[in-house]
Amino acid sequence: MLIQLNLKFLRKKKNLTQESLAQALGISRSKLAGYELTITPPLDILVKIAEYFNVSLDILIKEDLASYSEYKLRELLETDQFLRGRKLRILSTTVDAEGRELIEVVSQRAKASYLAGFADPEFISELPRFSLPFLPMDKKHRVFQVDGDSMLPIPDGAWIVCEYVDDWFGIKDGERYVIVTEQDGVTFKIAYNRIQSVQKILLCSSNPIYPPFDVEIEQVREVWRYRLVMSE
Repeated sequence: MLIQLNLKFLRKKKNLTQESLAQALGISRSKLAGYELTITPPLDILVKIAEYFNVSLDILIKEDLASYSEYKLRELLETDQFLRGRKLRILSTTVDAEGRELIEVVSQRAKASYLAGFADPEFISELPRFSLPFLPMDKKHRVFQVDGDSMLPIPDGAWIVCEYVDDWFGIKDGERYVIVTEQDGVTFKIAYNRIQSVQKILLCSSNPIYPPFDVEIEQVREVWRYRLVMSE
C-alpha cells in the first residue's frame, strides 16, 4: 500500500503541518508521524484521511500520487465530481520524461477507434504526440483532424488544437467544440449549452446545408474547446 507516501504528499501539497492535520483527523501528531513513515492506519482513520482530502480510498492506498502530472493531480484534487466518485471521468493522457503534458494527435483514421479507446491509457499512448510550448501548461490539449466540410471555412483534413473541458456547464454558446458522444463518436461543431434546462447540447454546423441536432448530456463522453487550426 502507498498510504504512507500519499499521506505525506497530500499534507505537503495542502501546506499543512503534522500538528494541524492531526487535529483535523482527531489523532495525535505522533500517530500521524507514524502513519507517514511505516505504520498503516486502521480502517476508520483511512476513511477519515480519504474524506479529508476528498479522494477515494482506492486511490489513496493504490496510486502513487507523486507520479501524477500536474494536470491530473489538479483534476483529482479540485474537481468535485471526480473527488466524490460521482459521474467519474478520468482523462487518459501522456507526459514527457519531465512529467509535462504532451499533445496527442487524433487523425481521421484514429477517430474510428477513439470512442472505444479514449479512456484506455494504452490506446492514448499509441497516438502520435508532440508539444507546443506557447500553449498554457496548466491546460490539457489534444489535436483532432477535421472530417468533412460541415465547419467551413475550416476544411476537411485540417488539424485543430483543442483544450480539454472538465466542467460541461461551462460550455459557451456559439463557440466551437469537439464533442465525443456515445452515438456519434468524435464531432466538431458549434455548441449551445442547454444542460441546465433540458440536459442537452445543441450542435450546429457553420455550413448551412447541415441541420443542427441535439445530443443528450448522458451520451457525452468528452468535451474539447477549439483553440486554433494548424493547417488549412
